[in-house]
Amino acid sequence: MTENYDLEQQETQAPENQVNVEKILLDKSNVDEDPITSTIEQPSTSNSSLKKPTNWVDKIGLRINAEIRGIERVPESERHDNSLLSPFLVFLSPNMVISGLSIGSLGPVAYNLDFRTSIIIITIFCIIGSIPVGFFSAFGMRFGIRQQILSRYFTGNIMGRIFALFNVISCIGWNAVNVIPCAQLLNSVGPLPPWAGCLILVGCTCIFAVFGYKTVHLYEKYSWIPNFIVFMIIIAKFSQTHAFNWGEKKSGPTEAGNVLNFISAIFGFTVGWIPLLADYTVYMPANTNPWKVAFAMTTGLSLPAMFTAILGAAIGTSVNLKGSRFEQAYNKNSTGGLIYEILCGDNNNQGYRFIIVVFALGAIANGIPGSYSLSLAIQCIWSQCARVPRIAWCILGNLVALAFSILAYYKFQDTMSNFLSIIAYNVSIYLSISLTEHFIYRRGFSGYDVTDFNNYKTMPVGIAGVVAFCFGICSTVLSMNQTWYQGVIARKIGDSGGDISFEMNIMFAFIGYNLVRPFELKYFGRWSKKPYQELDSFCRVI
Repeated sequence: MTENYDLEQQETQAPENQVNVEKILLDKSNVDEDPITSTIEQPSTSNSSLKKPTNWVDKIGLRINAEIRGIERVPESERHDNSLLSPFLVFLSPNMVISGLSIGSLGPVAYNLDFRTSIIIITIFCIIGSIPVGFFSAFGMRFGIRQQILSRYFTGNIMGRIFALFNVISCIGWNAVNVIPCAQLLNSVGPLPPWAGCLILVGCTCIFAVFGYKTVHLYEKYSWIPNFIVFMIIIAKFSQTHAFNWGEKKSGPTEAGNVLNFISAIFGFTVGWIPLLADYTVYMPANTNPWKVAFAMTTGLSLPAMFTAILGAAIGTSVNLKGSRFEQAYNKNSTGGLIYEILCGDNNNQGYRFIIVVFALGAIANGIPGSYSLSLAIQCIWSQCARVPRIAWCILGNLVALAFSILAYYKFQDTMSNFLSIIAYNVSIYLSISLTEHFIYRRGFSGYDVTDFNNYKTMPVGIAGVVAFCFGICSTVLSMNQTWYQGVIARKIGDSGGDISFEMNIMFAFIGYNLVRPFELKYFGRWSKKPYQELDSFCRVI
């Protein structure tokens, strides 16, 4: 790719035909104004040149009308996504799928929780996990920059790249895990081998993700409709089985540990979208109401997450009926087998088999966001990675997800619970650092100079981010509860242990960051905005 992709070595040069009010806002008289909405931006020659294909991959992409833009900032002149349905629907469809059922079923099946307790946990922590998702969605709209580029403003240049790597791993892992229950459904319908089901689902996901932002939003706009119809059919069919039971409410240390474990899984289910949020609002105009965008994103995520997870918990109660056909179906083919048993177990109607196939294809809607964002996150890891086209990274990342999905197919329940918790570990540290930097040190949106987004010299060095991450890792090791490892604190909660890592990570990362960040500001500077200058007196004291 061109030299414009070298985010480490090239400083942004404002074109002559662009009047940048943001530089004027550095004056004391204008410090309280918003530099984003005040920027008068004309079509930029430098930005426009980035859309010209410089290699054969981008030439093909341009020919098929795919997005060839990578992690470059989207200029205001190209932001034409004015619909609030975009942030509302972009994560509604991905959560109106079978993976939500799988996560909800962990409550009664994996953690032996009664249905009432499961409902309470799902409702509360779907909302809690969705609120920061809505908050971070406003950043892409305000700055026109991808989420993992924004991470460098939050966590520093060093840690930002590490978080980009973690995001790549999370996207690949989640896409693989998401495919598994849908492949189980396809396997239940007919003699389709697991690898073939995974290939079909990952391949379709990759095709849509390759086309980029507009295609992703277009697909998610409508794909929830057939899945919602299937959910209604599942509810109707399951009610006829009379297999639902409220379960026995238990108390004690073991119950408390199971509650904490389920909380970690549900929290990871919703908050896990944060590392890729800005990717889906970068083409919205900067002057769009951020509160409306945040509300649309929060409701669009929390409502389907609660709906599917609660339904998953309901059908999961049938598995606890010893010797029942539902227990046998779940043990044989996990959640996919359970859904098949509910819809087709007592009849030979071919129409229900068609419904299962339609439902299985819902994995595409869930996998598209991760497939699209992983290609952008890879470009953020290293400047040389940014020279490789986004389309190429998208294809390569999905090939890795395909391989992993086939390997993980036969160990689904443990894979699901463990992976969701691991997502919560990483994201909780990221969340703590980002919110601390935004509210304490940058003092809101006015503390960012997006004109220097590709100039690493104006970014925080990242020492505080690294220290905070290390603090978070320490708390994770102490408090995580997985089948392969139990922390010292976690193993003391009940017979099976209790996972309190995401709560501990937020606290530990906050402490570690604030212990080091003032010293980093004092000795390395990087005062890119007036709010930083106001901290100078404090830094001199220490």
